[in-house]
Amino acid sequence: MSSLLPKDHPAALPKKVGVLLLNLGTPDATDYWSMRRYLKEFLSDQRVIEIPKWKWWPILNGIILTVRPKRSGAAYDKIWDYENGDSPLRVISERQVSALRSAMSEHDQVLVDYAMRYGNPSTQSKLEALQAQGCDKILLVPLYPQYSAATTATANDKAFDTLKKMRWQPAVRTAPAYFETDAYVGAIAQSIEDGLANLDFEPDLVITSYHGVPKSYLLKGDPYHCQCIKSSRLVREKLGWPEDKLMVTFQSRFGPEEWLQPYTDKTLAALPGKGIKKVAILTPGFSVDCLETLEEIGMEGRELFLEAGGVQFAYIPCLNDSDLGMKVIEDVVRRELSGWI
Repeated sequence: MSSLLPKDHPAALPKKVGVLLLNLGTPDATDYWSMRRYLKEFLSDQRVIEIPKWKWWPILNGIILTVRPKRSGAAYDKIWDYENGDSPLRVISERQVSALRSAMSEHDQVLVDYAMRYGNPSTQSKLEALQAQGCDKILLVPLYPQYSAATTATANDKAFDTLKKMRWQPAVRTAPAYFETDAYVGAIAQSIEDGLANLDFEPDLVITSYHGVPKSYLLKGDPYHCQCIKSSRLVREKLGWPEDKLMVTFQSRFGPEEWLQPYTDKTLAALPGKGIKKVAILTPGFSVDCLETLEEIGMEGRELFLEAGGVQFAYIPCLNDSDLGMKVIEDVVRRELSGWI
């Protein structure tokens, strides 16, 4: 049968193993229609918004997609990487891919790429591209240290949507959450030490701010909250700090429903009144700096804290494509490729 196949058919190519890094997504630009397309895909995901479709659809299409694109576009405009002509999330993701390719270079059969759950490059296009290059095995790596149905699960869902349409499916593995691995905990702890060493002040408190989810998701069995709490505890223990030196908060709430608490914004506004006027904050649930870290925390959070009477505020960047960050990703990839390479 192989003689009947064209030379570029996947079955006729040398067998490869694909590694696909998965992240949330980003708009293609900051204009109204680019933002609207992105937000529509994101906010139509029932893993993210669990309100019944019949109830959510008129709210989304009648109100939110009319108003929010302009406001979100203005926020993205503040952090857009105009030098590289793209969003920070996509620019840094491409650097992560390049770094991981170099780290895995001894394995000629391993191909590394990335995709976004929402927006571009799409998960479908990248899975199809890997298969077209001869990958009959693909490892999906959602870059979320802590598992949530609204992040890890929906990233995998999107991949499975593509797989179920394929005539010839590759074998697929999904990497688990890595919130308690030595590599991740050690990297976050080291990033804190390095970040604080570069400051000209000593913070009264260090805050680990995680993306929030509705409290109802926790009550339905989502392990995200517990994994966030454990991550920060393990990091604090790694640093040898007392309990009152490192605090956990949750950011980015949306809508009237109660979300995981304490809220980051309310915490930052309240701390100066309690005598805590110097803080450093990081976002260990994000593997790449993006709107929620650079604008929401680095800009809005700073403004909230200083306007409330704070004196010193520092944002410690995500691991991104730093040596620390890439060692975490490489650790996950090498472990999950065991038996394939």
